[in-house]
Amino acid sequence: MTMKQPIVSGTLDVMGGTAVFHGTRIPVQTRLDYLEAGETIDEFLDGFPSVTREHVIAFLEEAKDRVIEAAS
Repeated sequence: MTMKQPIVSGTLDVMGGTAVFHGTRIPVQTRLDYLEAGETIDEFLDGFPSVTREHVIAFLEEAKDRVIEAAS
């Protein structure tokens, strides 16, 4: 059985513990800010090439699952 790679990580030695896309220094809050501003995934990825489309989709899926679970 293989372990799933984390989507988001936060350690004090990377951005002072801010939640970032795993393996990057890009805060997930930045993606949320882009989303709030109506920016597309492609526009976000153009600005932050160290984040993959898979990172973004996995993050959004995880967030969706948590919201649905919390509402149940």
